[in-house]
Amino acid sequence: MKELRRMAQQQNGQGFLGSRANVVLLGFLAVGGFYLIAEHWAHLLGAAPLLLLLGLCVVMHLFMHSGHGGHGGHGDHDRTADGDRPSAKPPKPPTHQH
Repeated sequence: MKELRRMAQQQNGQGFLGSRANVVLLGFLAVGGFYLIAEHWAHLLGAAPLLLLLGLCVVMHLFMHSGHGGHGGHGDHDRTADGDRPSAKPPKPPTHQH
């Protein structure tokens, strides 16, 4: 399949824009995109504050996770510095020596 594409591109030498059908498709997509944005601009403006808040939440989430090492740090706050869990028994107090 890849060889057929490569051979077709070598024959016409222009790639994606070498076909009239692809150029027409791009034209229809551009016109459709313009009308979609033009007709729904009021809806986009109405949703802009919520989208801004959502975007800020995502950005804050990404920046805040850099402080404790990513998602792996959730629920593992009782691990020691080398990654091992402390033993379940409390440490023995030091004995009194003179």
